[in-house]
Amino acid sequence: MSVLRVSLVQQPLVWQDAEANRAHFESLLLPLAGQTDLVVLPETFTTGFSMDVERLGERAGGASSQWLAQLAARLDAAVTGSVITVDGEHYFNRLLWAAPAGELRAYDKRHLFRMGREHQHFTAGRAAWSIPWRGFNICPLVCYDLRFPVFSRRRTQLDYDLLLYVANWPAARASAWRQLLPARAIENQAYVVGVNRVGVDGQGIAYGGDSAAIDFLGDPLVELGAAARIETVSLDAEALQAFRSKFPAHLDADAFTLGV
Repeated sequence: MSVLRVSLVQQPLVWQDAEANRAHFESLLLPLAGQTDLVVLPETFTTGFSMDVERLGERAGGASSQWLAQLAARLDAAVTGSVITVDGEHYFNRLLWAAPAGELRAYDKRHLFRMGREHQHFTAGRAAWSIPWRGFNICPLVCYDLRFPVFSRRRTQLDYDLLLYVANWPAARASAWRQLLPARAIENQAYVVGVNRVGVDGQGIAYGGDSAAIDFLGDPLVELGAAARIETVSLDAEALQAFRSKFPAHLDADAFTLGV
């Protein structure tokens, strides 16, 4: 498949109410069945960006994992977003990737937002990964990871065509979000999709959305602004490969190994 249909789901979140959030998203997303290949939800889409991990943490493979798997099957699309997860004795901000055939993969957020005390409540993840999906190699990351270009860098062990960021990125720092998404696209010669939430959370923090899909030149394909919206954009794999062949800047990139 040379075209990947990606649905950006920019919505408010009900504070610390997983059941209400799952129900809200399900009602919005079921009409997308057969109309999309990948659905991208915000960071901590079941609870909002809460540090009450002891009360809110779901066991690995719990209700939200099962819901994502069922939703992926019903939509015939991959679905991804992050959930506060307890695994063993540790809590993770865990991105879940559910595919229609039942595959479920996890990436634990590497960079924890210390200004929000995330590092005091969660355990940092280690390596990122990429996954093939309908003609694209996709690397999903989480929010604050966006500020760390070395970790996001396209390299031999992390090669992708599409870089995803799911986020709860406050409106107070919206300018950084809007500038860093195109930067990651340009430097990695890849499509970038960032999905943020809107509304005000239970701590009074406002989120301005600005979810976007960016092409490999750093130009926006779609920008969602500040309203609650769902937009589906088509990404062209052949156009990406043609550009990489014509302008192979990656061949001059510095070789390095990231110690994590």
